[in-house]
Amino acid sequence: MKHTMKKVTAFIGTLSRKATYQAVQEFEKNLKQNSDIDFEYVFLSDYRLEFCRGCKQCFLKGEEYCPAKDDRDLLLEKMENSDGVILASPTYTFQVAARMKNLLDRLAFICHRPRFFGKTYTAIVTQGIYGGGDVLKYLNFTGESLGFRVSKGCCLTTLDPLTRLQQNKLILEIKKASARFYKELIRPAPSPSFFRLMAFRIGRTSIKLTLNEKFKDYLYYKEKGWFESDYYYPTKLGMIKKVAGNIFDFIGRQMAKSQ
Repeated sequence: MKHTMKKVTAFIGTLSRKATYQAVQEFEKNLKQNSDIDFEYVFLSDYRLEFCRGCKQCFLKGEEYCPAKDDRDLLLEKMENSDGVILASPTYTFQVAARMKNLLDRLAFICHRPRFFGKTYTAIVTQGIYGGGDVLKYLNFTGESLGFRVSKGCCLTTLDPLTRLQQNKLILEIKKASARFYKELIRPAPSPSFFRLMAFRIGRTSIKLTLNEKFKDYLYYKEKGWFESDYYYPTKLGMIKKVAGNIFDFIGRQMAKSQ
């Protein structure tokens, strides 16, 4: 079956053009063996992105009220215009690099109002010795919270010098990750997991009962029709998930009453 060309954008959180960048290049090479891919590199160091001020205006009133006027919306537009998104970062002091963390902080409002449904996401993490596994889990969870369909990423040990055996292992890990990503990139939107269904139903019920039209989250959910829908996007729930959804709604109502 022939698929239309997909647009994939890799956001790289380090100024260095070494280990992390080279891992993304290897990922791109493998990805393009499956199909024609329009692949773009976005180095966060090339963009002006101020630190989050913690004013909560994006949460309460909307992201357009953020006092920081910089390249955030340009980066957001690149994500919105992509079929697939890759976040790539080295492990710095047991976390993502500062530029990557700053980007995610500036997009935190999307965790309240997720939007990237139908888009595939993965993460590439490099580490010297250890710590990258937890960073990968963090990036995967963040991707789900933003609405992406997450493909399991990879954590790569890139401490120099690498033996031939270590290099081959690294190349194999990237190949496996790119194959998983491509599989998700071309398949239809799946039914939500029980965890994602629970997060949606409890969250939307709480928003409906505790907020009102003064709040951006409430207006967003109302405009999307999420107060009445089974899930964020049209999907067929089996009988067990339908029952589970009703139970999650009940839990959400009880939680709202206790607030």
